[in-house]
Amino acid sequence: MLAYIMRRLGILLVILFGSSFILFNLAAISGDPLADLRISKDPNAKQQMAVLIRDLHLNVPPPIRYFLWLKGILGGLVGNLDFGKARDGQLVSTSIASAIPVTLRLISMATFTAIILGITIGIVTALRQYSRFDYAMTFVSFLLFSLPIFWVAVLLKEFMAIQFNNFLREPTVAPPWLIGLSLFSGIFWSAVIGGTRKRVWIVFGFAASISAALLTFLSLSKWFLNPGFGPITLLLIYIGVAFGVTQLSVGLNSRAALKSSLTMAALGIVFYFPVQKIFMAENKLLFFPLLVLVTIGLAVGVSFIFAKIDRGPTIRTTVISAAIMGLLMIIDKLMHTWKPYMENDAINARPVPTIGQTNALLEPGNYWLSTLDIVMHLILPTIALTAISFAGYIRYSRGTLLEVLNQDYIRTARAKGLTERTVIMRHAFRNTLIPLTTIIVVDIAGIVGGAIITERVFGWRGMGTLFNDAINRFDLNLLMGVFFLTASLAVLANLVADLLYSALDPRIRVNTQ
Repeated sequence: MLAYIMRRLGILLVILFGSSFILFNLAAISGDPLADLRISKDPNAKQQMAVLIRDLHLNVPPPIRYFLWLKGILGGLVGNLDFGKARDGQLVSTSIASAIPVTLRLISMATFTAIILGITIGIVTALRQYSRFDYAMTFVSFLLFSLPIFWVAVLLKEFMAIQFNNFLREPTVAPPWLIGLSLFSGIFWSAVIGGTRKRVWIVFGFAASISAALLTFLSLSKWFLNPGFGPITLLLIYIGVAFGVTQLSVGLNSRAALKSSLTMAALGIVFYFPVQKIFMAENKLLFFPLLVLVTIGLAVGVSFIFAKIDRGPTIRTTVISAAIMGLLMIIDKLMHTWKPYMENDAINARPVPTIGQTNALLEPGNYWLSTLDIVMHLILPTIALTAISFAGYIRYSRGTLLEVLNQDYIRTARAKGLTERTVIMRHAFRNTLIPLTTIIVVDIAGIVGGAIITERVFGWRGMGTLFNDAINRFDLNLLMGVFFLTASLAVLANLVADLLYSALDPRIRVNTQ
């Protein structure tokens, strides 16, 4: 295995430095970084040109200049990494260091959401091939896949920001919206649940009625101005999470896993008010990790109480349920922060922003207001990126699972009398992940690369914006710094994908000869 990894790393290094050499020289001869200064009438133009020539080594031929740049890169081996200076005189490493957190905040959530939703919906559509839900999701995925990201971003700005902010002035759901949303809910749930025509109509009527009643209640109670779950609603949601996670993980027949998850739901409500006090503590960087550790410890302890043998599946199910419940409690806290956030002078009752990473006018010091502000700035770009990218995961996971379900070992597993959930989750799904591994790992590695169009539309300054600025300003060092970082992650992602193949499928063994 070690010999295989070293051999692959050697090949990947050749690819990385070979591609960087080609890009460096092509970029160097494609434009003149001094073009604007040559025609400038500024009396200091010649002095500025001399400074740029000295700092960027423009008097050196591009092939030799590449090795000067490479010397700074290889200095990272001894702890002295140097990407050089950008045209504005700032260190490239400083620009990249400030852009990476922005990009990670912007794209990571969208990427992981797209992966989870896309694979989940793709599996469901494969299991219900040629059903109403399959046809509906096929139409939606092709529609989203064909939409340009800038157009989606503009629509989101108009309807989810501007119009929603206007709606909050008088948050009453108008009858046309009430009828439209209720009908959509009925169509959606009837397509998801499916069944006979009679069952479809029953589900449609029930879902539409419940949605209409819920929207009417939220409108009359002014819930949109002061949202929140509260302990009773959270308990009901927790119970639903316990049943849902148990069904997907081990099946409802596993009484130990179900009892453990329901116990965590009860404990979540018992500790609801103490946790709210902890949320208001000043030293949150200390308390949050402790809360996570305590939650995991409780989940494991409860699992040991109810599961006497084969505790692994029960522990996994309980920990996942507890994690989701903890996340819901944090969301509840943010929802209770909504009203003071809207009433803040910096927000001025328009909480959904259309541009920027944070609100610079918001006074620092309040942790939950600042966190909610970050979340609100993330909503629109996250939805835009997720809507475009998760469509590909739907189609790819659907096609892959359909291919796996036609294999002989799946028919053998069913012939042995295994339940359908066991056949799908333990046999088919695991083998579906093998071809999905490549695109998942590459997409995760591509998070650092940024999203040029999305960052420009929403006014974020991340890696994508740096890359775009480097091209427009003929800033070679900045361009190569962004490229080298993203390319390194890309080639390493391919190595990780190869290693994951053998972990997912024991039949696959890397050649160590």
